[in-house]
Amino acid sequence: MKYHIEKNTVQETLIIPLYGRKKCTEKFPQLFKDETAVRLIEQIDYDFSEVEKKGDSTMQEFGFLEIAIRQNDLAYEVKEYLKSHPNAAVVNMGCGLDNTGRNCDNDSCRIYNIDFPDVIEVRNSLLPAGEREKNIAADLKNTSWFNEIQADGGVIFFASGVFYYFLTEDVKALFLAMAKHFAQGRIVFDTCGKTGAKMISKTWLKQAEIKDVNAYFSVGDAQKEIAHWSDKFEVSSRGYMLGYQSLNVPSVKRIHRILAKVGDNMMKMKIVRIDFK
Repeated sequence: MKYHIEKNTVQETLIIPLYGRKKCTEKFPQLFKDETAVRLIEQIDYDFSEVEKKGDSTMQEFGFLEIAIRQNDLAYEVKEYLKSHPNAAVVNMGCGLDNTGRNCDNDSCRIYNIDFPDVIEVRNSLLPAGEREKNIAADLKNTSWFNEIQADGGVIFFASGVFYYFLTEDVKALFLAMAKHFAQGRIVFDTCGKTGAKMISKTWLKQAEIKDVNAYFSVGDAQKEIAHWSDKFEVSSRGYMLGYQSLNVPSVKRIHRILAKVGDNMMKMKIVRIDFK
């Protein structure tokens, strides 16, 4: 029996990125593979007709490519951290139905997936926690969830498409609390500059009923804008689309490579890394 997802519900927000990862696997096989997304889409009862109508447009394909590259970037950072901290906690903040933690599993790390209770309810049905893994129902802003993370072997947090919906002051408060509680830990996440946020304000910002773009978290220069928040922060960043890998593969169109340069350079799409000293 398939898991039914209603239109216009919070649970529906899980479906679009999951569908995107499935399409990435189909359209960009040289770059990305998410077998979990392909399997889960088959297990979900949801009307994909509206999404599928736009699936072959140039911009929609680029949106799928963005999803693929972002997940690859974050997975790269997790795997790099695990090389020096093999017994670390790997924490997926705002996990949805993403399986990156398990895909990075080195057979000794501990994996934590955190999201709102109604999201975790769906996840527990479709992606129940495996060995050394825990699904945590929590609001990221309520830091009581810190106590559920066993970080004696180190900890790397990652967040995919999460902080765009946070006020800048909330992100700062969360990061400061994390630095205090998880000394020597690391967080990696995606962001874009204010121009990028305004350019996409007709999509995710509008859907989230966000009107004052400037109040929400965006970053033009991570070192300048975040490093001064605390002397416990060591901040670095890389281009989101082109900072980790080449897009010179047959499945990626020339227009997509051009858009990738625009994204990294004009929209300031970045993967930001903060090490807590």
